[in-house]
Amino acid sequence: MQSVPAVTSQSSDDADLDLMMLLGTLLDHKWLIGGISIVCMALGVAYVVLTAPVYQATALIQVEPKKNDMLGFSDVGSLLGKESPTVTEIELIRSRTTIGTAVDNLNLDLEVSPKRFPLMGDFIARRFKPAEPHAVAAPWLGMDSYGWGGEALKFTHLRLPPELMGQALTLVAGTGNHFTLLDQDANLLLEGQVGRYYESGGIKLQIEALQANPGTQFSVVRSSRLSSILRYQKLLDVAERGKESGIIGLALESTRPADAIQVLNEVARIYVRQNIDRTSAEAAQSLAFLKDQLPQVRKDVEAAEAALNKFQIRNKTIDISLEAKAILDQIVALDASISELKMQQAEIERKFTPQHPVYRALLTQLAELTQRQDDLAKKVESLPTTQQELLSLTRDLKVSTEIYTQLLNKYQELDVMRAGTVGNVRLIDTADVDLRNPVKPQKALIVVIATLLGGFFAVALVLFRKALNRGVSNPHDLEKLGLPVYAAIPFSTLQKAWDLQFERNRKSDATQLLAVSNPTDLAVEALRSLRTSLHFAMLEAGNNRLMISGPSPQVGKTFVSANLAAVVANAGQRVLLVDVDMRKGYLHKVFGVSSDNGLSDLLSKRCELTAAIKHTGVDNLHVITRGQIPPNPSELLMHANFTAFLEEASALYDLVILDTPPFLAVTDATIVGRQSGTNLIVTRFELNSVREVELTIRRYQQNGIELKGAIFNGVEKRASAKYGYGAYSYYHYEYKSDRV
Repeated sequence: MQSVPAVTSQSSDDADLDLMMLLGTLLDHKWLIGGISIVCMALGVAYVVLTAPVYQATALIQVEPKKNDMLGFSDVGSLLGKESPTVTEIELIRSRTTIGTAVDNLNLDLEVSPKRFPLMGDFIARRFKPAEPHAVAAPWLGMDSYGWGGEALKFTHLRLPPELMGQALTLVAGTGNHFTLLDQDANLLLEGQVGRYYESGGIKLQIEALQANPGTQFSVVRSSRLSSILRYQKLLDVAERGKESGIIGLALESTRPADAIQVLNEVARIYVRQNIDRTSAEAAQSLAFLKDQLPQVRKDVEAAEAALNKFQIRNKTIDISLEAKAILDQIVALDASISELKMQQAEIERKFTPQHPVYRALLTQLAELTQRQDDLAKKVESLPTTQQELLSLTRDLKVSTEIYTQLLNKYQELDVMRAGTVGNVRLIDTADVDLRNPVKPQKALIVVIATLLGGFFAVALVLFRKALNRGVSNPHDLEKLGLPVYAAIPFSTLQKAWDLQFERNRKSDATQLLAVSNPTDLAVEALRSLRTSLHFAMLEAGNNRLMISGPSPQVGKTFVSANLAAVVANAGQRVLLVDVDMRKGYLHKVFGVSSDNGLSDLLSKRCELTAAIKHTGVDNLHVITRGQIPPNPSELLMHANFTAFLEEASALYDLVILDTPPFLAVTDATIVGRQSGTNLIVTRFELNSVREVELTIRRYQQNGIELKGAIFNGVEKRASAKYGYGAYSYYHYEYKSDRV
């Protein structure tokens, strides 16, 4: 029961530790994150400045609902209880018929644009202000193939064969209004002069105007009609303003506002014209229907009138009774309504099937009126026979006359309407563009997004590098492997600057020794601490030889060896520093001495010890360089001459420091380590991984070499280390042996 809270607390501490380490890692790389964010922000600013602004042309159209058709019948939508004409009208505006007509009228399937200089060309051309009409900007730096502002090319006629449709042709302006037309492979298609008509190889061409410097190139693309229609259908935004408002908004975006206004006005004009034509066509159809009905109705009137006159003559003018007159009025009204519905039925049959709800509703109304007509017929049967016959004849005459009068009036009305048809849509606002406020690019938003994306990318890059970097950043990780850390040497920015200067100036014979040039540097102070630790650690060593190696290259073992030797020598001890790395050693450059007569020459008996030992300029410190690079460094180290040399050097000096090659790279350090009383390895901050150090320790053990400890080199002050491991900035270790 007691163990559970302890585990939970430890897990919480680990989570807090990881979070603080993550925050510290970001703080360590704040300049990188800030730099990338600033670069991305600058790219965002460059994008919004160089990108051509996009303007939006807008227009408004009002759609009035159709209350009645041309014959005065109720609109189908109203009979169904639905009235939303804008949905249909929006699709009519976006139809291929409307857009296609605009494409044909304005030649929208032809795209002509001057060739601009990459990135900056459009920006420069937009800011060209002509001093006079039709002026063209002068070419920059003699690059006359590009247009720099003011260029124009207008075709009177252009037809291309099918194989050239959709291809980007190049038209090159010449001198004296001449031009050259090339295909996409730069093959000559046509040469000519502005204003003349040319027909060659399936190409029909006439240029109305060409305004450009000689040599300026234009891109000419003639697309298929369908592809142009589909493109403008995507570009054109058509939507209702408000629910069931009947107001339709049209919008078109383009980098050329004048073209956007022209296209939008043309689409609106075509749509309004089509609506008027459609309404006029409906009137014409209704007139034709009435024209067919009028003669028959007139015959019915004449027949009814003749029958009534004949009846009155035969019966000597009999008047209708009051009761019969009331029934007559009702019958006439019903017959007129039934006749009107039957005319509607004839009109609707041309539009809908018998199963349509509108058609079925009409039949229902006819059935109701027919039933009422039958009821009145029963009343008529109760009248005297003479009154019944008179009533029937009078009814026929009145109904026929009323129907004929209605049809004749309607015919005259439709004839007038057809002559002045206006349709049910009208253009409220013509197209216009706000040139002060382009809709794209949204400058502030793009800059903010670019900056944020840069910051996100930088953070991801830092975390990714952190995940890939498994190097040791804490000396405690080395001590967990059972390897004592004798000193943690801070990273020296001064030494780094000297090294960079030395790399740039390869003619220089030497770099500078930090312990001599700047003895107060923190790295030198850490080496003094190491000197003290080594003094006690080497009391039990079998000899006065100290081997300094490392798991891998670039750990700074030569830096540690040279400066440690100088620090020990400054303490009054005689020190001999030997460059055992006969492959890539560079101690001779550190001290500015010659590499000749070095260790390889000494072991090969090409020189004596006295000739190999060189003075360094530091009191009590001498150095033996690598010598000539031998073909067999390991064999030289295994020779008895090397053992004899070490014995002789140990007798002459208080401390012999052996700077060896990387331990895991070659076997040289293994050979030297067997003859050294004290062996240390140098590990680099965030360079050597724990596994790499563990493998080095195992190799020492396998070869029977005692590894005394490690030197943690190049330690940098990191916020991640501070937050993660207890607020230390630099490590100052002073190793104390348990046996002292």
